[in-house]
Order: sequence, then C-alpha cells, then structure tokens
Amino acid sequence: MTAPTAAIEADRALKVKHRAMWALGDYPALAADIIPGLGQVLVTACGVRAGDRVLVVASDLTPELLAAGQRQAAQQGIELGWRQGDAEALPFGAGEFDVVMSCLGVMFAPHHQASADELVRVCRPGGTIGLLSWTPEGFIGQMFAVMKPYAPPPPRGAQPPPLWGREDHVRSLLGDRVRDVSVRRETVRVDLFARPEDFRDYFKARYGPTIAVYRSIAADPARIAALDTELVELARRHDHGTATVAMDWEYLLLTARRQP
Repeated sequence: MTAPTAAIEADRALKVKHRAMWALGDYPALAADIIPGLGQVLVTACGVRAGDRVLVVASDLTPELLAAGQRQAAQQGIELGWRQGDAEALPFGAGEFDVVMSCLGVMFAPHHQASADELVRVCRPGGTIGLLSWTPEGFIGQMFAVMKPYAPPPPRGAQPPPLWGREDHVRSLLGDRVRDVSVRRETVRVDLFARPEDFRDYFKARYGPTIAVYRSIAADPARIAALDTELVELARRHDHGTATVAMDWEYLLLTARRQP
C-alpha cells in the first residue's frame, strides 16, 4: 500500500470511528437538556435575516444525529435540507451560502485546517462565518483534559477539539481570508444536576466521547473508579450552586466576514 493510499484509508477509518462515537448515547437529548439556547446565541450573533441561505447543522457526519434533527424540525413544522457530510469535505459548492455556522460541531472534526478551509470555501464572498466552540479553560475543555489520559492515543495529525475555543488558533486557521472578526467569551449556566455524581452519570450514559472513553477502559475497574472520581471532582470545582450544582461553561463566540 502506497503512503497516500495508506493515509486515505487511515482517514476513512478515523471518520468511521467518529461517526460511531457520536451515535453512542443520546447527544440530541443532552443538547436539549443542557444547552438549548446556544444555537440561538450563534444565529443572533451572525445577524441571520429572512431570505438568507444558511449552512447549519443540517450537514453532519453522523446519520443518527441527522435523523434526530429531522424529527425535531418536523415537530416544529420547519422545512430544511439534510445532507450527510464531512466537515473536512463538505458536499456543497463554492460560495453557496450567505451564512456558514457551526455550534459545537466543526470543533470535533480531527483536522482543523481542512475544516476551516471548507467553512471559507462554501461561504460566499462577503458572507458570514459564525463559530461557537468550548474553550480549553472552560468546563468542557477541562473535561476532555481529564478524560485524555484514559483514552487511546489520538491518530497522528488529529487535533484536540477545544483548540477551536482559542481565538489565536481560529484566527490562524481562517487567516487573511476573512475580515471584521468579532470574538468574545461567554458562559452558559448549567444547573440540571442535583449532585456532581449526577453530572458524571448523565454524561456516562448520554455523551458519545465520554461513553467511548469508558468503553476503552472497561476491563480495568481501577481506572474506571479513578475516572469516576476525577469527573466528580471536576464538577465539584466548577460548582457555584447551593441546593443544586450550578456550573458556568465557557465558550468562544466568533463571527467574521469572508473577504470579497
């Protein structure tokens, strides 16, 4: 097998693994329970108007997530186009959209530059790119840091998702192809859980990346117990509540215009 062919096969296997990971648990329910308002935050920041053609999460790598989105849209009487697609090779033409948005989505594609190139490519000149991503310093970024020692090593070239929550990283990915860049850090209050242990158990049951890490150590009870403890301690450190756990999860909100 030649080097280019081996790289293609390795990337294909990685994408299959990513699709399977996000099909674990129930991410649509998790998003509805914990962060239902973040999509609207991004839409508002991008200044979406009636008549705009927008690229949203109607394109996703994982068919199960597309199906969940279709059901939700149907319940709300919303008509959308749906396309399975890889963020690193979007199935759309150049300059096809007025607005290209990703809310906690593109950050999980493994090759950041390839994904950023696609965001720019499918956005028309003068159009808007909007990104909402967890920061490395925020709760979810720290959760990934906690899970990292328990997970298998990432494939060569794969980059950590929370890097999309760093302004300098995203600016370097988009480069001089955009202008009018606006960046701010915000938080979303999460107060769903009565105890830190409830947070841990909820994510163990519903969040694909967490489920995948636990499956990778399923044969090692000591490591399972250690990760259980670390996730509980993480929630406890971020807890600002009294009667229930209340955490502020930080994200980076970035909007930009594609250069004419």
